[in-house]
Amino acid sequence: MSEGDGWAAMRERRMAEPGAAEAYDAARLAFELGRSVRELRERQGWSQTQLAKASGMTQSAVARFEAGGTVPTLAVLERLAAALDVSLKVGFESRGEAA
Repeated sequence: MSEGDGWAAMRERRMAEPGAAEAYDAARLAFELGRSVRELRERQGWSQTQLAKASGMTQSAVARFEAGGTVPTLAVLERLAAALDVSLKVGFESRGEAA
């Protein structure tokens, strides 16, 4: 990176690379799912250890998930939803309607 380049220029170059946009979207989705689970867990007043026990996971797996460090399988999402007593909704929306 040259002295005149800033973060925005570097990001623009990186996002132009093949597969970059898809990887970014996957990371964003993992982060948003993790944030949602963390918020639900905190509303229950549970620790990560309590959620891990209720969902059949380890505390470290819950921590990685909440941090957006893993892309979960549907089975993991179903276990988390059951443990948190919420419904899991998976679907498709047109890009124009997505939030």
